[in-house]
Amino acid sequence: MWWRRSNTGGTGIEPRPMSSPPISNQIRRLRFDHAEMTQEALARLCGVTRQTIISLEAGKYTPSLELAFRIARAFGVGVQEVFHWVE
Repeated sequence: MWWRRSNTGGTGIEPRPMSSPPISNQIRRLRFDHAEMTQEALARLCGVTRQTIISLEAGKYTPSLELAFRIARAFGVGVQEVFHWVE
């Protein structure tokens, strides 16, 4: 969870609502560009569950560096073609 300093006293830290991770991805588009690859097929290639792919595509999860490379390799592209930092 993201945290911020509180100006109200107490512990000095209060939770801040979670926002989307600062990384976007092109996984869904890449799957369709690769013969409409299913989420299940991509998950198997990367050694993760289909739910992980669903969460990534929805922007609810940021992958580990290793998983980011596995996904890029599954599509035959560089990591920067799959994932983008959002300012």
